[in-house]
Amino acid sequence: MKKNITIGGQAGQGINKVSQIFSNVLGKYGYFTFNYRDYASLIRGGHNFNTLAFSDEAIESHDSKIDVLIALDNRSIKTHKQALKKNGILVTGEQFKDMGRNLNIALAGTLTKIFGIPFSFLENEIKFQFKNSTESIKAGRIGYNSTNTSEKLPKLKNSPTILSGSQAISIGAINSGLQLYVAYPMTPATNAMHELAKNQIKNNLMVFQAENEISAISMAIGASFAGTKTMTGTSGGGFDLMGETLSLQGIAEIPLTVYLSSRAGPGTGVPTYTAQSDLDIALRAGHGEAPRVVVAPGNPTELIEKTSEALLLAEKFRTLSIILSDKHLAESEFSSTQKPKKTPIFKINRLLPGKNLVKNSSYESDVFGNSTESYTITEKNADARIKKYNDIKKYIQKNFEMIKIHGNKKSKNLIIGWGSTSGAIKDAIKNLDAKFLQVIYMKPLSQEIKKEISKADNIILVECNVTGQLGRLIREKTGIKIDNRLLKYNGRPFHTNELKNLIGEIL
Repeated sequence: MKKNITIGGQAGQGINKVSQIFSNVLGKYGYFTFNYRDYASLIRGGHNFNTLAFSDEAIESHDSKIDVLIALDNRSIKTHKQALKKNGILVTGEQFKDMGRNLNIALAGTLTKIFGIPFSFLENEIKFQFKNSTESIKAGRIGYNSTNTSEKLPKLKNSPTILSGSQAISIGAINSGLQLYVAYPMTPATNAMHELAKNQIKNNLMVFQAENEISAISMAIGASFAGTKTMTGTSGGGFDLMGETLSLQGIAEIPLTVYLSSRAGPGTGVPTYTAQSDLDIALRAGHGEAPRVVVAPGNPTELIEKTSEALLLAEKFRTLSIILSDKHLAESEFSSTQKPKKTPIFKINRLLPGKNLVKNSSYESDVFGNSTESYTITEKNADARIKKYNDIKKYIQKNFEMIKIHGNKKSKNLIIGWGSTSGAIKDAIKNLDAKFLQVIYMKPLSQEIKKEISKADNIILVECNVTGQLGRLIREKTGIKIDNRLLKYNGRPFHTNELKNLIGEIL
């Protein structure tokens, strides 16, 4: 069972609150939810919408066809009515136009009644969210009594936790004892900064907003040099500005972890929409050759785990770790009963200034930290950096999941994808004869990928970019070209039903 509800209106009308309240009600009632946010780069006006999908089993994506449309304005009706199923339900905000700021609570009440959930579940959620809840409960009751029950959902025993990707990355960082997060705001990375800033004193953490991305990464590498567990975060254009310091890290060997949350480019592009088009820059940004780690989780549980792993690897090997995400993963809300693996705890054991004499610079250096142009030392240091990459690779292969296999593990039909697209792929193949190879570590790349490809008769690459960047990486590392490619690059993620049909046509 899977239902999809679209809530549309103008920016500032509170559509996020409707989906948040009802999503929490569904979670308390035992259902799994996935909440997709679609919004323009506007503070007020325009057209925004959320699609809240829910199911009696775990889901990580939404469909293009909807069961209920909540329209707060006429534009939402015009935009989404074609997607409403034949027996779908249309609810307008017109009937609650006098509710003012309680409109979203009334609409949450309407949804609660449509699906036959007892009012007490909504009432408890209102009491939890609002201090002066008497008026809010009254508004919820008005919405609840305004409609009839369309389908009475049975209560389930699941107890899922709801997290966005931004919340998850902050949890992973805090679990690892992060002490400083420095960043300049840039959608969609900004929300991670906000999440980390919420409880700074409680978590013994400082969040600092720099004046730009060059300052942010320079401060981050300077604080790391002084022995602080540090992280910075940005999106595509900001990451471009960080390129020189990424290269500095390679030769100075100061631990550095960067959160890169992609959006659609090039340039400013469509800044509030999603894309998987920054894999190439994550792998290669910065001049010269130096080791780095690039990890691309696919859901909040993996983000918690892989953020901790990235911080550990940066410190243990004095390397660059990049956590690669995107708008879809960062801002969507997932519910799950999965528990993250135990966080690997690490201490800073290297030499630190103030306690030792430590010299780092952007120059090639001898064993004493003095700059040199010696060809023998230059070659020796380059060899040492490559050896370090091989050591990193061996460590990750031994200790962490580099890939995951989902679906029918005996199938000869292989889907390959990564990052936020993983959710739609997992949901799309539930009733198909296919298995899904999810690539998590992009650098180093698992040798198991070539083995899995060799066992398959049909191979399909699924990515949200125009050039198939993971496909190119696999071809570079294995020599294997994947001809069947499903690529989406209009700033929107794959819908479950859309992807299922496309995969089905190829198979």
